Amino acid sequence: MKSYFIALLLIASILIHTAQGHYNMKIIAFDEKYNNDVINFVVSIQQHEFHVPITPEEQPDLRDIKGFFKNGNFLIALDQEKVIGTIGLVDIDNSNGALRKMFVHKDYRGMGVAQQLLEQLLLWAAQRNYTTIYLGTMPILYAAHRFYEKSGFVEITEKDLPVGFPLAPVDKKFYKYALPSN
Repeated sequence: MKSYFIALLLIASILIHTAQGHYNMKIIAFDEKYNNDVINFVVSIQQHEFHVPITPEEQPDLRDIKGFFKNGNFLIALDQEKVIGTIGLVDIDNSNGALRKMFVHKDYRGMGVAQQLLEQLLLWAAQRNYTTIYLGTMPILYAAHRFYEKSGFVEITEKDLPVGFPLAPVDKKFYKYALPSN
């Protein structure tokens, strides 16, 4: 079952990329050379689009991306060399992860970037035998809620989160995604 799931993710990723071929996107694992670009990208969206008064200093997952995600993964979507999307997975324990820092530049929304980032992260997690991915988000991010729900995430309450979930002060709405088992 897991092999079938992984094959479907790869095929979907290729189809989306082909359908959205009017930009030159690639998804890479975090590279320190993009550190400042990622910080500026995320904080700009948080502050200017969502009006969240938060700084990089208040976000340990931005202050030290490589360290914070060392047992997980952090991906960057690039168009040419411009950061257009991010997604991270924090390892909570041996089978649970927390999705963090999922952002897509407003000019690239609706073009499959978020879907490709999520699919690549879920593929990576499935290959490493994660069973459940959790996330927290803000109640006002309605488009994000729809995206997560369309992608198979199920809403849960804060009390349903596993011990060790990296709870952010702005997170008030929570989801989980069960990866297919073997």
